[in-house]
Amino acid sequence: MDNVRVRIAPSPTGYLHVGTAHTALFNWLFAKHNNGKFILRIEDTDIQRSSKEYEENILEGLTWLGLYWDEGPYYQTQRLDLYRKYAEELLKIGAAYYCYCTPEELEQRRKEALAQKRPPKYDRKCLYLSDEEIAKYEREGRKPVIRLLVPEGKTVFNDIIRGEIEFDNEDIGDFVIMKSDGIPTYNFAVVVDDYTMGITHVIRGEDHISNTPKQLFIYNALNWTPPEFAHLPLLLGPDRSKLSKRHGVTSVTEYKKMGYLPEALVNYLALLGWTPEENKEIYTIEELIELFDLRRVTKNPGIFDITKLEWINTQHIRRLSVEKLAELTLPFLEEVEWFNRNNFDKNYYLKVVSILQERLKTLSQIREYGDYFFLDKLNYDLETVKKVCKSPDIHIYLEKIKEEWSKIPNSEFSAQNLENILRNLAETHQIPTKNLVHPIRVALTNKTVGPGLYELAEILGKERVIKRLEEFIECLKEL
Repeated sequence: MDNVRVRIAPSPTGYLHVGTAHTALFNWLFAKHNNGKFILRIEDTDIQRSSKEYEENILEGLTWLGLYWDEGPYYQTQRLDLYRKYAEELLKIGAAYYCYCTPEELEQRRKEALAQKRPPKYDRKCLYLSDEEIAKYEREGRKPVIRLLVPEGKTVFNDIIRGEIEFDNEDIGDFVIMKSDGIPTYNFAVVVDDYTMGITHVIRGEDHISNTPKQLFIYNALNWTPPEFAHLPLLLGPDRSKLSKRHGVTSVTEYKKMGYLPEALVNYLALLGWTPEENKEIYTIEELIELFDLRRVTKNPGIFDITKLEWINTQHIRRLSVEKLAELTLPFLEEVEWFNRNNFDKNYYLKVVSILQERLKTLSQIREYGDYFFLDKLNYDLETVKKVCKSPDIHIYLEKIKEEWSKIPNSEFSAQNLENILRNLAETHQIPTKNLVHPIRVALTNKTVGPGLYELAEILGKERVIKRLEEFIECLKEL
């Protein structure tokens, strides 16, 4: 494993997909585990569909995940002369040839082959063109492509994950390596790039298995030593079809916006198709690097389950220090209009984060679970109020609670004192404690569930608590 060099080569024709991130992660872990290099290459030869926006999204997503590259990004559009150089070398040694067939002619011959139940591969019509025929096509203004001459026989290669894989060359046919506009095709550009960049291991999705023999033809024709290949299992949706938008969010940066931690997404993606020896599910980045082994990658597809990702995210959130969690959640609060940044109290916020940490599944839920800590006024949900305040006398008991809690000095407005007073009052009036706790929770938070009532009341502080009890009692009287 000396001088390991691997790469990720996304095309900027869309946002960074979790499937691409999964492949990037396995390459990155393999490189880090073996003290190798991780190279980033942007395959931007699809000029019409490529965009700067997509490229920036790819770079942002990889950076957010912590998959920092050691070299690059390299761009294929800046390497066109290199592809032309090796294409001409293949022409020179007779391993490739010009093809002048038009798309219409090719389509017609494809239909004829299918009708005759023959494989619809190229029929080598242009392999032995005479000088006169070439001159005629040139006069017609035809711009040729370059095709590789596929050798006879079989192609066998060893896949690190899947073992020996064999292809019959007869089924492949001479394929285009350079288009008529001078742009290389995927399989040709990949080989030239991987060879000239010194890539030792090509780790990619199993959908590329069928490309491997074509690439090996090119390696062999140029007398180059090919890298080792490892084809990863694909990511599927819960219905076991290829992961797509209909299964939900597939863009890596959308998970960032939704409040997922990068270390949680990395942890989850690493476990899709890879089984570490240790019997656990939560890993740090350092642990993943230490344990990663391509030989423990399975052939079975990984099922992307957002519920499992959410659970892993929850575990990573619980591992954060309160200070770090406060730092990460604050930007999500700042996005909502009711949050007043000018009145921000850091110590108060640390208390809020501390009490909510066990409940957060994503960072963005700070807005949903903690809004009542920052709102000046709660707009009570009347259906919820009716549900928890069925006793016609409840406002009387809430009045008594308000009066007793009002007597507590600010310095002694603690969870323990609040609980003692409420329990004593419930005992005095022979009322189940829960009959008071639930209405008070709604009064203070406008929610039926949440962290401990007395603890959250202590954080809210005496002034807010008394004010909300007064407003809630008025709401009950109106009902």
